[in-house]
Order: sequence, then structure tokens, then C-alpha cells
Amino acid sequence: MAFGRLDRSQGAQPMSDINMTPLIDVMLVLVVIFIITAPLLASSIKLDLPKTEAARAGDAPQSVTVVVDAAGQTYLKDQAIALDELARQLTLTAQANAQTEVLLRADKTVPYGRIVEVMGAAQTAGLNRIGFVADTPAPGAKP
Repeated sequence: MAFGRLDRSQGAQPMSDINMTPLIDVMLVLVVIFIITAPLLASSIKLDLPKTEAARAGDAPQSVTVVVDAAGQTYLKDQAIALDELARQLTLTAQANAQTEVLLRADKTVPYGRIVEVMGAAQTAGLNRIGFVADTPAPGAKP
């Protein structure tokens, strides 16, 4: 009978690497959340735009968005602005680039006269390219 030394193999060593799977899962969830919420942050002013089949976004080289809400309040870059101040800001924009297009987003309940005042301010400032922004109707909805 021989008493000898039994060979023992080394046991499993502790893993010193970072497990990336939970980190990747969290990052993918955050990406999905940002993808869903990004369109909601595009405009903070609630409007009920008119709907038309021809409403397609055009590619303007440079544009400035003017919003008129249901109460008739005018906004430039999501900031409330008076009509005379709007005319001054649009004049500065026209001096920088006369080919700038004014994208007019107006609620469908705004009186026509108010829209004409905003258009007049843009044309007086030297901006003659004015586009009206509208939504496309839902499929199967009556116009």
C-alpha cells in the first residue's frame, strides 16, 4: 500500500470580467424609450392642424417655423412673440438669407385675418416663401 500524494487539480478560478449582458439590456431599453419619446418633444405647442392628402413635408434649404395657436397667440421658435417683434425677427432672418422659407403652422380654428397678419409681417420683412404645414388624415377618415 502506497500512500502517495493525490493530484488535485485547481478549482475554477473566480471570473474577473464584467458581465456585459445586463448593461447592454439597460442601454437597449433606454434607446427604445428615447426613440418613442423623441417625436413627442418636437413641438411643445398643442395644435389641431387641418388635414389634407397633399400634406407632405418639403425639403427647404433653410426655414423658420411660425406657430399660431387656437387663441391667436403667435410663437417663433416655441417662444410667444408679439406681431411687431415677429416682424423685426423675420427682418433679421431675411437679411441673413432672403431665400428662407416661413413654415406657418396654424390651428384650424384661427381666424383667417390673424393668419393674413402673420403672412403680411413675413412679406414686409422680405420673406416671400411661405409654406403652410398640415397633417395627413388618418386612413379611412373623412376630410
